Amino acid sequence: MKYEYKLVLRILLLFVIIPKFLFIIFFIPTIIIPYIILKFIGYNILLDFSSQSLLINDLTLNFISACVATSAYQLLAILILLTKDLSFKRMLKIFIVGSLMILLVNIVRILILSLVFINYGYESFNSLHILLWRGAASFIVFFVWIGLVKIFKIKNIPLISDISYLLKYIKKKNRK
Repeated sequence: MKYEYKLVLRILLLFVIIPKFLFIIFFIPTIIIPYIILKFIGYNILLDFSSQSLLINDLTLNFISACVATSAYQLLAILILLTKDLSFKRMLKIFIVGSLMILLVNIVRILILSLVFINYGYESFNSLHILLWRGAASFIVFFVWIGLVKIFKIKNIPLISDISYLLKYIKKKNRK
């Protein structure tokens, strides 16, 4: 496929990434895996899909879109789509591996927050939650992206490589 057509298609796909769709895909593993782990280590826990919550002893952990890290998956998809010279098959592989990495980190985060909530109460939970939500969320995607660049040997910089290529192309056209 010609570069120009692929660029247009990548840009159009940016507008197809719908956070609600990402929430639907990642909500179930995000809530079920911590449920299974907490159940396995002996906590009295119930899973309530209707209220999107975990009930641990007399405590309730409600899951919203931010808990599922929908924006992290969205940012990952944007970074991938804005990276020049990746085939669509390779983009899909990178997204799957990156999503699994984000999911794993998010599950660990949820487990830690759940254990803090159970053992130390709401105040400790809330302080740690704010720290992890505001302090770590952006860094998670950054470190996942760095890992993906190394794993998949990505040579181009999202957006910048395309802009650089287009500027060189325009200069070349103007010289003729």
